Amino acid sequence: MTKVSAKSPTRVDLAGGTLDLWPLYTFLGRATTLNVAIDIFTYAEITQRSDRQVTLIIDDMSAKKTYASVEECLADEDGSFRLLREHVRYWKPPFGFELRTRSESPVGGGLGGSSSLSVTLLGAFSRWLDRKLTVDQAVTAASNIEAKVLHVPTGTQDYYPPLLGGLNLLHYSADGCKPQKFVSKACFAEIEKHFILVYTGKPHQSGLNNWEVLKDTIEKRGNAMAALGELKVVADEMVRVLNAGHWSAIKDLLNEEYNARVKLSSVFTSPEIERLKRVSLEAGAEAVKICGAGGGGCVLVWSPPEVREGVIKQCRNAGFQVLPARPIEQGLAVEVAG
Repeated sequence: MTKVSAKSPTRVDLAGGTLDLWPLYTFLGRATTLNVAIDIFTYAEITQRSDRQVTLIIDDMSAKKTYASVEECLADEDGSFRLLREHVRYWKPPFGFELRTRSESPVGGGLGGSSSLSVTLLGAFSRWLDRKLTVDQAVTAASNIEAKVLHVPTGTQDYYPPLLGGLNLLHYSADGCKPQKFVSKACFAEIEKHFILVYTGKPHQSGLNNWEVLKDTIEKRGNAMAALGELKVVADEMVRVLNAGHWSAIKDLLNEEYNARVKLSSVFTSPEIERLKRVSLEAGAEAVKICGAGGGGCVLVWSPPEVREGVIKQCRNAGFQVLPARPIEQGLAVEVAG
């Protein structure tokens, strides 16, 4: 019996988030997003059956459903299984199977968990059905499937860390996205030394937050366009700083990114994020970075290595969950048995 197992990492965006959302980067002429894969994974396992029965299992939601056929599965309207069902619809397997998934990311964590799971599912189905996808094809399919599930526009930056791992520079222009792997080991080590990932305890709604930004920009409301320009400048400067090894400047750029992001829209922050910022800075951290579309979810706390343990302790004492996460080089991995 064939069994395919796949896993891929989630990500933390370091600069240029939101700029990956089409057509925002076209308004700016070009833009760069910088993100890094982290060792919080999503998993998928497909076991082929000898009959036409289909079983979907989401372990982290303790959810399970069995159907007599693929057609019956696709006719279901249970929202809990919609992402899995849309991937089944994309591949239309000719065999019965059991699909089991699991995510280590907190729900609404801002780590691109659903995007990572989409990449994991594409990797598993692609290997099982022997239909290879290029990186561009996988990103296009994953983003379109998620847009259908969320019913709002989606960006594409979240799909590259699960596929490629490591530190990614994503260059957006009229030609679309051109990914570039950042290979500096010194840079990777520097990020890891300062990296603390904290979950605020409040899930966020990335699709809705991004939709508000998109509407504000298109309708020329408030400071949206100016704030996007500031995010673009910060991302460009972050790339320059990392290439030059000017590590001490990273904290200032993260603070600038925070201010520009909150200026872009009030939906990016929340009372929980503001309290975490205050607690971590008072404990000696140098900056905080809202992950994803914010409004809750996770926050990257940038801390000097010598006070890192103290910052972690104070965050926990304040009731926040510090996640045991670190940057990693590994991307999508698929194994076949049987």
